[in-house]
Amino acid sequence: MDVSPNTPQQGGSLVLVRRQPPKPRGLVETLKARLQQSCRCSMPQAWALVQDLIPVTHWLCQYRPREYLAGDVMSGLVIGIILVPQAIAYSLLAGLQPIYSLYTSFFANLIYFLLGTSHHVSVGIFSLLCLVVGQVVDRELQLAGFDPSQDGLGSRENGSILNSSVTTLEPGLQDCGRDCYAIRVATALTLMTGIYQVLMGVLQLGFVSAYLSQPLLDGFAMGASVTILTSQLRHMLGVRVPRHQGPGMVVRTWLSLLHGLGEANVCDVVTSGVCLVVLLAGKELSDRYRRHLRVPLPTELLVIVVATLVSHFGQLHRRFGSNVAGDIPTGFVPPQAPDLELMQHVALDAVSLALVGSAFSISLAEMFARSHGYSVRANQELLAVGCCNVLPAFFHCYVTGAALSKSLVKTATGCRTQVSSLVSAAVVLLVLLVLAPLFQDLQRSVLACVIVASLRGALRKVRDLPQLFRLSPADALVWAATAATCVLVSVEAGLLTGLLLSLLSLVGRTQRPKAALLARIGDSAFYEDATEFEGLVPPAGVQVFRFAGPLCYANKAFFLRSLYSLTGLDVGCSAARRKAQGLELGAAEGDPVEGKDPVSSGARLVPMAAGFHTVVIDCAPLLFLDMAGIAMLQDLRRDYRALGVNLLLACCSPSVRDTLQKGGFLGEDQGMEDEQLFPSVHSAVEAAQARYGELVATNSVL
Repeated sequence: MDVSPNTPQQGGSLVLVRRQPPKPRGLVETLKARLQQSCRCSMPQAWALVQDLIPVTHWLCQYRPREYLAGDVMSGLVIGIILVPQAIAYSLLAGLQPIYSLYTSFFANLIYFLLGTSHHVSVGIFSLLCLVVGQVVDRELQLAGFDPSQDGLGSRENGSILNSSVTTLEPGLQDCGRDCYAIRVATALTLMTGIYQVLMGVLQLGFVSAYLSQPLLDGFAMGASVTILTSQLRHMLGVRVPRHQGPGMVVRTWLSLLHGLGEANVCDVVTSGVCLVVLLAGKELSDRYRRHLRVPLPTELLVIVVATLVSHFGQLHRRFGSNVAGDIPTGFVPPQAPDLELMQHVALDAVSLALVGSAFSISLAEMFARSHGYSVRANQELLAVGCCNVLPAFFHCYVTGAALSKSLVKTATGCRTQVSSLVSAAVVLLVLLVLAPLFQDLQRSVLACVIVASLRGALRKVRDLPQLFRLSPADALVWAATAATCVLVSVEAGLLTGLLLSLLSLVGRTQRPKAALLARIGDSAFYEDATEFEGLVPPAGVQVFRFAGPLCYANKAFFLRSLYSLTGLDVGCSAARRKAQGLELGAAEGDPVEGKDPVSSGARLVPMAAGFHTVVIDCAPLLFLDMAGIAMLQDLRRDYRALGVNLLLACCSPSVRDTLQKGGFLGEDQGMEDEQLFPSVHSAVEAAQARYGELVATNSVL
């Protein structure tokens, strides 16, 4: 609604004149117009569609090399250097050979460079997703007859060893060893995850990730981090324990570790202690002096290089029995389509991966976009991350997503565009083609330390729980329940628990919003909660009620209970009793139910019965009403009239006014609307007091 200079004035005040809405088109005309628009084709429209689907064709034309290239190359090199040790390390989590992690890092950076809308997000291997992939791989290996306790790192301990309880493999797997079957499971899971994400993008479901609240994601990260830490302790201690599956995996793993602690490998324990101290100290120094460091300390790369040299020249594998990464081949293997039968087995597991990967990717993209002054498209992000899983699934890759730590490093090292991802992919490609075999003597305990050190940020989030509890106990409950369920049951159950609690919390806040009686702030025209502020003046004879939420079928009963409790009058019961008395005594008593003016006939009784003559509802926080809410307001107005009490509404938004009009609450008379709706609480209070004064004066004359 607009106020024009020619707006008519009444009594010296402006009057809003509503614009006439355009005549709505019918369903057939609307569908026909949309069909014609979508079928119309031209070169500009085709090029715009290409730019929407492949954003690099839009922003790369505007690339400024003198301004952007140095920062992009620097950040790309740093991320590439970080990716290499992390890719080798995270293969422990996924239960796959390191070469597949390198493939994943290469293709993810390349595809997101083409399809992503964020300039700063780093998409690649992500510890939480690797954990779920590893659990699914272990389960399917066990079902197929392999021993899941055999790690898929290198060919020295190739996993054709069978589980002691299973003597034969499934048909068709005699020629496929443990590592071969593990990557088949991972690629099937990856393709299903990518299909879900692409479908979400095509169906414009980017908003779904908003229902994964930040407390849920933080609690999930905390619980999953404890699970990851537990899974890596056996490598850090050099203890051979079974890889437990199902509910209570963390607790059972800790019990197994305590039982086998006497068999720990001294070399692995010493190596893990030294590496952890160096890695954590390096991260602490990087955080403390990040403003003075142009490039973060490459602690992980230095630790891995030094540890590889010490392990190689010290012959730690031969002399002390320390487990090492093993042979890492170079080059690419021929692409292969994922197994359709395995895709059916892992279809349900892919749902949680798709949701978590999408939520983290979209939230990180929006966070960096806000801080750097540009916009991202949530649905295109879903397409981009989905394609980072669909296409690489044919090239022996597994599930990827956006990672916060690498994205922060990207930003800190001067990244300006996704050209940095292209540089990172080039670094990983160099390792794939030339340098990968150099890491074959790297101890697995060192890789486990790299994973554990990367969990530092997520584990430290537990310090935020007290502040979160003071701010919102409901959010703190979601955080704690999600983390606890992830640790005590499973990460999938933790995600489901957090999602259900988040939705219940949202529903609870909608059903039971805050309700209060308002009082006047001194001599001003403003009103606030009388229980929250001191020195407020209640308006004489008027109760001002505020309901801070929507009014719908789910909370209409709570609305009435709050109103009756705060005003001290259960108008429904009082009106029913008064009606019953009127039926017994007859119409001679002047009962308003029998057709007389309820306000004039009951005006003398109201001050004695309730202490007020008008109820004003502050509708400013009222987001919307439904038919149940309108029907409840109509019944409430009728009951109040039976007792001689006026019901007025103030500060209604245009949408609320339209709903009231269409629902029949205001009637067809424009004068009735002017008498019941007011632009402010103060104007409603003044009008109510003026009307009551006139009514009292009339009664006194009579």
